[in-house]
Amino acid sequence: MKKKWLLPVFASFMLFTTTQIDKAEAATTSDVTDSASKYLGVPYLYGGTTTKGLDCSGYTSKVFADLGIELNRTSGSQYQQGTAVAKKDLEIGDLLFFNTSGKGVSHVAIYMGEGKMIHSQTGKGVSYSNVDDPYYWGSRYIGAKRVATFDSEQAEAVKEEVKEAAIDFTVYASRAEVAVQIAKALNLDTSDKNTNFTDVKPTNEHAGAIAAVSKLGIFAGDGSGKFNPSSPITRAQISKVLVQAFGLKQQGNVVTFADAPANHWANEFISILASSGITEGNGNGNFGYDEMLKISQLQTFIERAQK
Repeated sequence: MKKKWLLPVFASFMLFTTTQIDKAEAATTSDVTDSASKYLGVPYLYGGTTTKGLDCSGYTSKVFADLGIELNRTSGSQYQQGTAVAKKDLEIGDLLFFNTSGKGVSHVAIYMGEGKMIHSQTGKGVSYSNVDDPYYWGSRYIGAKRVATFDSEQAEAVKEEVKEAAIDFTVYASRAEVAVQIAKALNLDTSDKNTNFTDVKPTNEHAGAIAAVSKLGIFAGDGSGKFNPSSPITRAQISKVLVQAFGLKQQGNVVTFADAPANHWANEFISILASSGITEGNGNGNFGYDEMLKISQLQTFIERAQK
C-alpha cells in the first residue's frame, strides 16, 4: 500500500518541478539568438544531439544548454515545462510546439521575434520558418511555453538580426564576407582575432579578417561599437571600402549616374570606381546606390581593382 501511495506523490512532485520558470538573469535575448543561430545549417538527424545532426528537441536542448538551462529531452516532455504563453504574448526564447504527426506534440521550435522561429526540421536541418506559415506550420501550431525569461534590453537589435536572416547570403554579400574577401585579396595577416567591436568575439569564424581590415581603416563599425558582420552591404558602401582598400584615385573626369542623389556621401567614391573601370553601373544609366551588393559583384569589383 505504501508503494502505491508514494508513486503518485512522486509523480505529482515531478510535474510541479517542471513548471518552474528559469529566470536566466545573466542571459539576454541577444544571447538566445546568438546561441540559436550558430547552429544554422546543421543537418536534421532523428535522435541527434550533436552538431553532426540534430532533431527538433535535440536542437532546443542544445541551445538552452548553452544558456545554462536544462530542458527535457523530447518535444513532448519539453511541453510539460514552463508556463503556457498566448500567441499574442510570445517573446524571444519561448518554445513553440506543433502537431506534425496527428498524434499530439511532435515538434518544437524557438521563437525569434517578428513572427519567426528557428528549429531543426526534416530535410532542411536548422533553419528559420514563419510561425504562421499558412502552408504548413500555421495549421499545426499547438501552443507555446516559457521556460525562461530573458533580458529584452537588446530587443531592437534582435529584431534586426531576424530581418537579416531572411536575406539569402548565398547571393548577397554580408559585411563579414566583404572583410574576408578584401583580406584575402590584400594577403593580410588574419591571425589576430581580437577586435574592438562588441559584436565580434574572437570565436567568430571571420574575426581575423574583420580585425585585419579594421586595423587598416578599410572597414569601420556603425558608430556604436558594432561591426554588424551579418548585415548586408550596399553598392554605395562597397565603393568606399574598395577605394580605401586598394588606394584608388580619380582617373580623368568625374563620372556621375542618373540616380545619383545630390551631395550623396558616396558620389566621390563611386566616381573613382567608374573612372578606374571597376564599375559601369547596373547597365541602365543608374548605379543602384542602395541596392544590396551581390557576391558575384564583389568578386568582379575586386578582380578589376587588382589589375
